[in-house]
Amino acid sequence: MGAAGTWAGVPAVLEAGCSRGRPLRTYNRLVMSTAEETHVVGGGLAGSECAYQLARRGLPVVLHEMRPERPTPAHHTGEFAELVCSNSFRSDDPHHAAGVLKREMEAFSSLIIGSARAAAVPAGGALAVDRERYAQRVTAALEAEPLIEIRRREVTELPDGDVVLATGPLTSDAMSAVLAELLGDEYLYFYDAIAPIVDTESLDHDQLFAASRYGKGGDDYLNAPLDREQYLAFQEALVGAEVMELHDFEKKLFFEGCLPIEEMARRGVDTLRFGPMKPVGLTQPDGTRPYAVVQLRQENLARSHYNLVGFQSRMTWGEQKRVLRMIPGLGKARFERLGQIHRNTFVNAPVHLDELYRLKNHPRVRLAGQITGVEGYLESAATGLLIALYLTLEGRGSEPLPLPATTALGALARHLTESKAKHFQPANINYGLFEPLEGGRIKKRERRRVYAERASAELGRWMTANRSALIRGEREAAEEGVAEAAVR
Repeated sequence: MGAAGTWAGVPAVLEAGCSRGRPLRTYNRLVMSTAEETHVVGGGLAGSECAYQLARRGLPVVLHEMRPERPTPAHHTGEFAELVCSNSFRSDDPHHAAGVLKREMEAFSSLIIGSARAAAVPAGGALAVDRERYAQRVTAALEAEPLIEIRRREVTELPDGDVVLATGPLTSDAMSAVLAELLGDEYLYFYDAIAPIVDTESLDHDQLFAASRYGKGGDDYLNAPLDREQYLAFQEALVGAEVMELHDFEKKLFFEGCLPIEEMARRGVDTLRFGPMKPVGLTQPDGTRPYAVVQLRQENLARSHYNLVGFQSRMTWGEQKRVLRMIPGLGKARFERLGQIHRNTFVNAPVHLDELYRLKNHPRVRLAGQITGVEGYLESAATGLLIALYLTLEGRGSEPLPLPATTALGALARHLTESKAKHFQPANINYGLFEPLEGGRIKKRERRRVYAERASAELGRWMTANRSALIRGEREAAEEGVAEAAVR
């Protein structure tokens, strides 16, 4: 399984028709100029992907983004699709669930994944990016689309027509009030944390070694090895560190996939050694395996900054500097950004959303991104992409059939609509969300390949069934162009 267009089961003609642009852009101008516009509220990953996909398919869009006019506690720029917590889109292994989702998105010429690949930095088997270059590419692509009107101000009430709310985990108070009125109940929420970033020149490289786990990616990561004594001292310091306190009712609301490092340390002396500080797959230059290790991932192409992988934190900033400088090689570290914590808002999707991401009681309103209850950059962008496909099909008179839960895109919707409402929690893409495999027992080491191959085949069938609606206009645009030339 490789890049879009060559992935087994995916019709190359559909990928080509959607991605190469020239005929579709002509079609945009000549055929769809009077179509009713769709309002996409929020210029994060989901909103950016949704707006781009709609415009590339000839549907006019108004993209609303309140930044930089009104900033958020976590963002630093006014760029579209700015990455906040990490610079990684996780595994790029084509048999990993995250890798399958990337390739499904690439089959539809994803703006987010395409920009990520263009701004990629070495990260072993993961897809990580230079944040600045990545956001600049996304922003430039959106600003260049003639069918996207960008409005830089806060939306305080629902626009008329089709609306995609992709306001993210830091939805403004005004839009939160609108949603609360629409849904008739409180939001759910959890607390998310952001990892620190250090200046490369401030590190003691003599105490670090460059390597990727199991050799995937060569020497893409810097690794700080700890012996048993160093690890125990570090773990004890984390447990005793001063943190930004939460109310009692908030303490169980951390997302399990993004726990603060000090919270993990409190769960047991070896928790970190089986989590973000696991030494497996890493060998020191002397041929030994460290007792524990802290990995630092390249943050930008210049290698001037590295982030501490898995080291989200809610320690006070003074305590972060004290404790993190106990890590070998970080004794004099300069921190470009310290860990932070913020509230992440989402709705009870099984109660409120249908399979097409529409609000059940207000079907002209769709939700996209983390506010739906998906977790992660990749998953957020995927919801925006899928909503754009469904809106395109509806706009051309087709009744959209949801992608099957045998695909990664369909599995996300399955999680959002079929989970038990009482225990609903955000989730990253994983094979536990997919429709279970059939055909008897399959060896564990073969399951991921079988899941991936089935997803590819099912996506191909769905794309073939919807090809004419999704790429319709290429022939009409060509005919219009011939007619125009004849008149001239």
